[in-house]
Amino acid sequence: MNHYRNKLAFETDAWDLYEALNRNEPVVVVDGRAAAAYAREHIPGAVNLPHREIDEKTTASLDRSGLYVCYCDGIGCNASTKTALKLLVLGFRVRELMGGLDWWKRDGYATAGEGSRAGTAIVCGC
Repeated sequence: MNHYRNKLAFETDAWDLYEALNRNEPVVVVDGRAAAAYAREHIPGAVNLPHREIDEKTTASLDRSGLYVCYCDGIGCNASTKTALKLLVLGFRVRELMGGLDWWKRDGYATAGEGSRAGTAIVCGC
């Protein structure tokens, strides 16, 4: 039982993230990939914070009261894990998006960026 409680405390899926964004919950979606990958395609409203650049200085202006949901390309990429770990060490509350951008798109949600794809849009205006 503890294993599954812990798992849910540190991971979320695309549907739960989509619902949280639509309820306007204090969630910050963080794309931990390089700027070029973010520019190509990302989750609408996500901020780009490449994991290699995360430190006290680059996060000084961020509000630590919300939940930070970190993602990358998908299960073949560990930038979301590196992003989440670095933010957690700096005092942020984090979760990792299971399946990353890949599973976000597979669930039919819209993306933003140069290669954006149509899909179910976030309706809260975030």
